[in-house]
Amino acid sequence: MSEVASYVGRFAPSPSGALHFGSLVAAVGSYLEAVRHHGQWLLRIEDVDTPRTVAGAADAILRTLDRFGFQWDGALVWQSQRTEAYVAALERLRRDGHAFPCACSRRELADSTLARDGSRRYPGTCRDGLPAGRSARAWRVRAEGRICFTDAIQGEIEEDLARDVGDYVILRADGLFAYQLAVVVDDADAGITHVVRGADLLDSTARQIHLQGLLGMQVPAYAHLPVATNPAGEKLSKQTLARAIDDRPPAAALYDALVFLGQTPPPELARSSLHTAWEWAKYNWHIEQIPRLRHAVAPEFNMENENDRH
Repeated sequence: MSEVASYVGRFAPSPSGALHFGSLVAAVGSYLEAVRHHGQWLLRIEDVDTPRTVAGAADAILRTLDRFGFQWDGALVWQSQRTEAYVAALERLRRDGHAFPCACSRRELADSTLARDGSRRYPGTCRDGLPAGRSARAWRVRAEGRICFTDAIQGEIEEDLARDVGDYVILRADGLFAYQLAVVVDDADAGITHVVRGADLLDSTARQIHLQGLLGMQVPAYAHLPVATNPAGEKLSKQTLARAIDDRPPAAALYDALVFLGQTPPPELARSSLHTAWEWAKYNWHIEQIPRLRHAVAPEFNMENENDRH
């Protein structure tokens, strides 16, 4: 096995519903990369977005990970308990002149041009000061410069922040810290060296690298896995009625995740014990075999009835 000194990876699910096949793909990819490099695999519950948090979902996620044989290192981290760290980061950005208050409402931005990720690109209304008679609703970071990085799966990525994204929110109008800031602070404080996650977050990476630079943090290595979708091309999620992986035999689900990620497990692995499936995965994992795709249809939509297979 290849080895990277002091490898620290993580899995960071949001407790917005049960773990589905797409979640399993992200967990398997990040876990096996950490195991492959004899590193640590940390677990963080990303519950900073409280309106999306579903009661009991975090506990269900932990039970599912345990049932599927995942073993994480260190203490479980909850974003909802880390507000002080986010406040400190915002204060530093404000003090250094990188962040500014914004009075604009979502309605006022509705006619703005689209950013690369489909959101509205901020036109800079409050960049040089709040308009007369207006008060701050949110805080934004000045998007400046060109970000280039090499993704271990997706290859060379380049983004012009001002053109492709615009000044981005780090403290929302509802008083909650934005994902971009929270994840950067969390990864830095945990000493994360490698981020393996779904390609649905690839368009967020340039902003996170930008924030890491402004805050004097180390930039981890990134690898973005193909995102599992339904036949309509929609990412598997609670909103698209994705099936919970708890409904499936763990070894069979792990087999399908490995195949989805370009690995070549023998078919009989789907009917083996979970221990046998994990042992094969740990000794035969190769990130180089993962297809360079941003999304792909989940196998459950390409197969016959589950009861006929297993």
